[in-house]
Amino acid sequence: MTNAPPLLERSTAGLDDRVEDPTSAKILAAAYAQLLDFGLRRTTVEDVARRAGVARITVYRRFGGRDELLATLLREEAAKVFAEVDAAVATVDGLEQQLTEGFAVLLRSARSHPLLQRLLTTDADSMIPMLTTGGAFVIALGREYLTSHLDRAVREGRLAIADVRSAAEVAVRLTMSFLLTPESVIPLGSDEDARRFARRHILPSLNLGGER
Repeated sequence: MTNAPPLLERSTAGLDDRVEDPTSAKILAAAYAQLLDFGLRRTTVEDVARRAGVARITVYRRFGGRDELLATLLREEAAKVFAEVDAAVATVDGLEQQLTEGFAVLLRSARSHPLLQRLLTTDADSMIPMLTTGGAFVIALGREYLTSHLDRAVREGRLAIADVRSAAEVAVRLTMSFLLTPESVIPLGSDEDARRFARRHILPSLNLGGER
């Protein structure tokens, strides 16, 4: 069995080493719970500090403000999703099967993520711009994660593609569009639908054989 490469190093993916600090981790957990309970509009730094049992200045010193705190939390949640994808991909053989399964698991995990779905439902006016016009860091997270997998495949001779990062970004942007606008004539309601889509559209974009 050919295992997928591990999750990107934190520094490469833009994940912040501060989350290893127990106080920062406690603040992030409090932010997650506060956002899940009350949404973005009714979450302030003061609310998070109170829930975490720390002074407000402690939150500001570690994260600078609510926007940076939210961005760090989103990166941490993305890391958890990527780890879930890695675990699933490691159970299948072959690059085509790994990419197909990875897309299916990623789509399912993101669509069932409690906080992401909560914020997209109740705070769409804030979240949609953050994930689209202001979503460069989200695209970068996904692009660099996928690039690490594709680069390894190129080095091992399992993939022949000239511009790995561009190909990875196209795949990420395509996936993001289905996450943010799930209504479509293309069936993607099940894992098998997602696998079929990946075989028909994602694999050919990477110069891999796919189902037409």
